[in-house]
Amino acid sequence: MTTERHSLRTELETLTTEAFRPELAEIDTLATLDIARLMNGEDAGVAAAVALRLPEISAAIDGIAARMAQGGRLVYAGAGTAGRLGVLDASECPPTFNTGPGQVVGVIAGGPGAMVTSVEGAEDSAELARRDLDALGVGPADSVVGISASGRTPYAVGAVAHARALGALTVGLSCNEGSALAAAAEHGIEVVVGPELLTGSTRLKAGTAQKLVLNMLSTITMIRLGKTYGNLMVDVRASNDKLRARSRRIVALATGASDEEIEEALGATGGEVKNAILMILAGVDGPLAARLLEESDGRLRAALTTAGG
Repeated sequence: MTTERHSLRTELETLTTEAFRPELAEIDTLATLDIARLMNGEDAGVAAAVALRLPEISAAIDGIAARMAQGGRLVYAGAGTAGRLGVLDASECPPTFNTGPGQVVGVIAGGPGAMVTSVEGAEDSAELARRDLDALGVGPADSVVGISASGRTPYAVGAVAHARALGALTVGLSCNEGSALAAAAEHGIEVVVGPELLTGSTRLKAGTAQKLVLNMLSTITMIRLGKTYGNLMVDVRASNDKLRARSRRIVALATGASDEEIEEALGATGGEVKNAILMILAGVDGPLAARLLEESDGRLRAALTTAGG
């Protein structure tokens, strides 16, 4: 065994996420229902682990929202499962919040192909992370979230370190205490979920914890940016039949208007939910609704206040 491999093995043995649990050594002999109960019990503690990090998560969100309000982007960077979770969260933002092209981005070690096929060695390259961020033109207006269950993945740590050197706001999301990733970031978020059911399989509890945190980072940031009205997704992009039906329902919930009035408003605004709600609630036409929203930076509550005089 080479010195480098021995060093990595020793390092992994110190990580909570890699710990071996002897009490589960015969899990493969259990009935399927018993294994399912074990997994479900393990998962039940993930939300509590996230709850312990809510102050750090909230501080990161406020920082991200402040930069995005000035035109900055939110960039996720990770390898393997962590990278895929970042790409997933980024890909959900355009249909949910009508974010612009490139406003929320996920980069994964090894490129798009790594979403479905493992790209060997990509996660070990901090230089690859630097190149990926430079290709995006990351700068001081942006926020970069490095994601790594272990908190030691060179790609994620390298991304955060490079982004911070470029003046971007940085967040390090990991599942081990005292991680290099959290240390490299301005905002360290360490959600310690403990050893996995299958030793080292961090797509399990660690992956669930990361998904919960990423949900918070993007969703609450978009709430802070005015992309919701109450708990309604008023910036939803109606790109299919389901979303068009959801758009009509959102307008109905926000206004209590008749189906005929809703269809008329959506037709007059090109299907824009915010504009249609403003038309109905403020009694303005489509062009004025669009102007009021533009002057209010897309914030429906502010536009309603302005329209009400």
